[in-house]
Amino acid sequence: MSQVPIIDISGLVKKSGDLAIASQIGQACREYGFFYIVGHGVDEKLQQRLEELSRQFFAQDLETKLKIRMALGGKAWRGYFPVGGELTSGKPDLKEGIYFGAELGEDHPLVQADTPMHGSNLFPDNIPLFRETVLEYMEVMTQLGHTLMAGIALSLGLEESYFADRYTSDPLTLFRIFNYPPDLSLPDDEDKWGVGEHTDYGVLTILKQDNCGGLQVKSKSGWIAAPPIPNSFVCNIGDMLDRMTGGLYRSTPHRVLNKLRHHRLSFPFFFDPNFDVEVKPIQLSAVVNDDKQQRWDKASVHDFRGTYGDYVLSKVSKVFPELRRSVL
Repeated sequence: MSQVPIIDISGLVKKSGDLAIASQIGQACREYGFFYIVGHGVDEKLQQRLEELSRQFFAQDLETKLKIRMALGGKAWRGYFPVGGELTSGKPDLKEGIYFGAELGEDHPLVQADTPMHGSNLFPDNIPLFRETVLEYMEVMTQLGHTLMAGIALSLGLEESYFADRYTSDPLTLFRIFNYPPDLSLPDDEDKWGVGEHTDYGVLTILKQDNCGGLQVKSKSGWIAAPPIPNSFVCNIGDMLDRMTGGLYRSTPHRVLNKLRHHRLSFPFFFDPNFDVEVKPIQLSAVVNDDKQQRWDKASVHDFRGTYGDYVLSKVSKVFPELRRSVL
């Protein structure tokens, strides 16, 4: 079993404003930056369908998958990238994936304004129900994100609608489907990093894992496993919530190591502030704890000024350098 806390959020899902659940979330955010959730109410059949369709997609040859490559998504920052196409700390990850965001038509004001990271998604046209399943899953995850942010607000002693009122009325929602293939060219005793040590740069991540395992979280006592638990999600806070809470809730480094001889699927959903909102620190009694020297990237999350869009775009070129000109 994982050392990471497991929290039943059924009371929050029922909109009861459960302070006991909020207290558990607060403790987990302070001590780990990670927690599992159960009692979330997300349909298991929807999750199973998403996983099955994703395996179908990644089982295809590279040429077929590249028909929805990210270069075709342009400023919307959507589509498929092959193994090694995404960087963490400047190093290629041992994973491939598809990027999705909120499905917006050409007549949407933000699309009309040519706003980066907004637009329509790219879907494979040869896998029935793929589009419908992904969009349904994203809608469900968005609602779950609002529920969890209400719980986080309560855990900080704020009104339940604090984040929705100020930052997430129209959240930037980003969804990824990752496939971590086994690197059979490496000896079994050599680490095969699917993604190296990093923190997420937004507010909240809600992760669906398959049953392979491989996620590791950096706790105060060292690296610990966050293994899959049936019908649960792994949640973690990102750098922007670390910044908003003055370091009270710390974004926690994590990494993925695929030691198995078969493929591993991962489904992270990122629930972040509105693109054009300025993110400000919450007025809490806690003292700002800037851990710049201890952070994996030696960067302070508390120095940033500007909108969330400015912030997230500053990260894009580091993850996908070849898309820098088209996105920025």
